[in-house]
Amino acid sequence: QVQLVESGGGLVQTGGSLRLSCARSGRPFSHYTMGWFRQAPGKEREFVATISWDGEGTSYRDSVKGRFTISRDNAKNTVYLQMNSLKPEDTAVYYCAADVKYYSGSYKATYWGQGTQVTVSS
Repeated sequence: QVQLVESGGGLVQTGGSLRLSCARSGRPFSHYTMGWFRQAPGKEREFVATISWDGEGTSYRDSVKGRFTISRDNAKNTVYLQMNSLKPEDTAVYYCAADVKYYSGSYKATYWGQGTQVTVSS
């Protein structure tokens, strides 16, 4: 079993920055592709970014490219999401996910954290 705990969310003004962290406990962290997803009020959860097990491969949804950076530290069992130039449309609950795969046209994950709220004020 894998437990994921997110932290670092909060309230920030437009143009500000936040760094989310996701700490893992349980099964070996380094084996999994990790990712971040988000869900805004009244909307479906959507993919934000993924990072391969070795950190060499990353992918982002178009709307966050150039503003968000995903990274991981396998020695610390932690994955990060650095979010810069935040916009009100980035407001959502952000979820950390482990064992992320792309199939049938979308990203899916086996393990999920409880989520952390990010609110960007205009």
